[in-house]
Amino acid sequence: MAEAAEIRDLHYCNVITYSKKVFIPLTQLCRDVCHYCTFAKVPSKLKSPYLTVDEVLKIARQGQNLGCKEALFTLGEKPELRYKVAKEWLNTHGYESTIDYLKDVAARVLEETSLLPHFNPGTLSVDEIRTLRSKAPSMGLMLESSATRLTKKGMPHYGSPDKDPKIRLQTLNWLGQSRVPTTTGILMGIGETPEERLQSLWDTHEVHQQYHNVQEVIVQPFRAKSDTQMANFSEPSLEEILRTIAIARLIFEPEVAIQAPPNLSPGVLPHLIDAGINDWGGVSPLTPDFVNPEAPWPHLKKLKYETASRGKLLHERLTVYPKYIQDPEIWIDPAIRPRVLRAVDADGLPRADDWCPGDLTEPPYNGRLNVERPPSTRSNQVSATLDHVSNGKELDLDQIVQLFSARGGDFVQIVQFANELRKTTVGDTVTYVVNRNINYTNICYFKCRFCAFSKGKLSEDLRGRPYDLDKTEIQRRVVEAWDRGATEVCMQGGIHPDYTGDKYIELVRLVKEVTPEMHVHAFSPLEIWQGALSSKRSLEDFLKELKTVGLNTLPGTAAEILDDSVRKKICPDKINSKQWLEVVSTAHKVGIPTTATIMFGHVERSVHWARHLLAILEVQKNTGGFTEFVPLPFIHREAPMYRKGSARKGPTFRECLLMYAVARIVFHPYIKNIQASWVKLGRQGAISALNSGCNDLGGTLMNESISRAAGTLHGQETSTLEFQKLIRSIDRVPLQRSTVYAEVSPEIRRKSDNPHPLKTVSYSPPSGGVGMRCRDLVRN
Repeated sequence: MAEAAEIRDLHYCNVITYSKKVFIPLTQLCRDVCHYCTFAKVPSKLKSPYLTVDEVLKIARQGQNLGCKEALFTLGEKPELRYKVAKEWLNTHGYESTIDYLKDVAARVLEETSLLPHFNPGTLSVDEIRTLRSKAPSMGLMLESSATRLTKKGMPHYGSPDKDPKIRLQTLNWLGQSRVPTTTGILMGIGETPEERLQSLWDTHEVHQQYHNVQEVIVQPFRAKSDTQMANFSEPSLEEILRTIAIARLIFEPEVAIQAPPNLSPGVLPHLIDAGINDWGGVSPLTPDFVNPEAPWPHLKKLKYETASRGKLLHERLTVYPKYIQDPEIWIDPAIRPRVLRAVDADGLPRADDWCPGDLTEPPYNGRLNVERPPSTRSNQVSATLDHVSNGKELDLDQIVQLFSARGGDFVQIVQFANELRKTTVGDTVTYVVNRNINYTNICYFKCRFCAFSKGKLSEDLRGRPYDLDKTEIQRRVVEAWDRGATEVCMQGGIHPDYTGDKYIELVRLVKEVTPEMHVHAFSPLEIWQGALSSKRSLEDFLKELKTVGLNTLPGTAAEILDDSVRKKICPDKINSKQWLEVVSTAHKVGIPTTATIMFGHVERSVHWARHLLAILEVQKNTGGFTEFVPLPFIHREAPMYRKGSARKGPTFRECLLMYAVARIVFHPYIKNIQASWVKLGRQGAISALNSGCNDLGGTLMNESISRAAGTLHGQETSTLEFQKLIRSIDRVPLQRSTVYAEVSPEIRRKSDNPHPLKTVSYSPPSGGVGMRCRDLVRN
């Protein structure tokens, strides 16, 4: 048990999962006659052979109203092959088989509720599996036992053709071949020997070894029921149950969940945790366990407390497990893939609240995070990782992934640790810069699948008018910004087909002509790469020329996720990770500092975040050229890849705070400034970020187009007085800074605290033929 629990903790840390479900007994008719079963009924004991669609939808809607996410369809096996009444009912309603009816009624549940179906239909053919796959992200088939001896006369599976172990194992294999995440398990204590029990687990493991489809293994103890042939049969002892759970944990890979139903072992749940389980299975606030009606579900509050008594956090999951959600192209049918992705976070677990980046919804954690109430759910693994940092050691990939996956007490201790680290590194000062964003064109021939800003013939979803600002409007905006106390203009835009390196040089000159002292923070690494390429200059020569005409720093945008497996999905024609890192490293070499960013919460996983941070860290250790790290939560609403159903709804608020906190921890002491994006988080979210390791709020912006195009509702500008009020509300010290974190003069502060109103901006239409040139550039 100790070894099993250690394996579990290394993979799951402090989390024990469950699925909040409704139990839908579509039919309790069954052609099998298992000697321990009270679920199956004869026709005379039932009002109708099947639940009607309306009855199913009523149960599903009630479950949805109670917060359930799973509709568990349980049914007897092939009743139409035994009972005439079942076949007649199906024929009357236009169906050939129970499976045909299951498919249609599940489709209605998908259409009319937010629940995800999970099927327990018994043994299936390959065609039946393919028919059902588009209606449920997972299916279940209990092996129960692979001992053929149990099908002989006098044994519990005698007279039950579908309990033939060969047929059940064949179905498990077919589910694997069809790429269906599969729940299975054993029913222990029905007459099998310990060796047969072990063989059943091993036979299941062999299926998983071949197809990797077994998402969970249920260790279900037999419970004697009255009115059955096994009413007086001995139940397995607690010691047997614990030993079997531990053996299952030792046999299967850590990512395979080991489950023990909590309603079948009341009073001893902490012991089941000690044995190595990481999941309680489905728990319903509405419907009974129709298979074990004598065993009521534990109340979720009690289950949460019992779980916490062993230092574990009870966390909800979907019917399909995270591993399979994180590889959706293989495991989740396209028909239901968007539904699944929009429901989960980067770890594949359900989003715990309704907040999304850019929303006006109040974030779930306001201001300071409360200290966790006892009993604690902090894990030894995360505590050891933070001790590692306290001892001055750097973290490796696995340790960073572990921090990003933290929940409950682990999440609290990481955020608190990062906040203390912030305090010892930069004190209680919170900085901000008065700047103006100038997005000089939204015409772009690249096809980034997350971008709602760019406009062009080949943009994936054209919304709004394309523009290309003229010189007069750019200079007007620069002068106006200077007069309002801005010390920086941040200039970025789409990759216009007519722009060459000379255009970018011209843009810098335009700023310096009218405001020589204005700091020019301009051009993403993608624009730099494109400018050098289009003008046939080396990166170093192009950057030196830009520096000569007045470019001061580069924004480290276009980084997105520095992992090319992700970039192929979200920006396949953009510069790759190596090229991005080459641009910023070269900029640092020629004396141009840059920021660093990450755009997270779409298709990537926490391991990709960890790789991204380590890539940034490696550059910083070599060059020291990053002034700050700026996490940019993905705003989903108008993003093409979200609208097409292939992305999540941005990071959860927990993930946002972890990004700030883990970045503070990983980059210590090399990058001192961690910035929160008020545009994406909102003011209240920014306060929580400042208590999670951040020390900077970025710019006042004046005009912001990119996040606004993606759907943020937090506005285009904030004032210095608003910043100061927000910062002082958490007992911190506000400080207006320059782009490179120098303090600005009192005269500039006076101007920025008392700005005149912004004039209406104008947008110059593009010249003709842009779409054709975009198409030609992509073709070339």
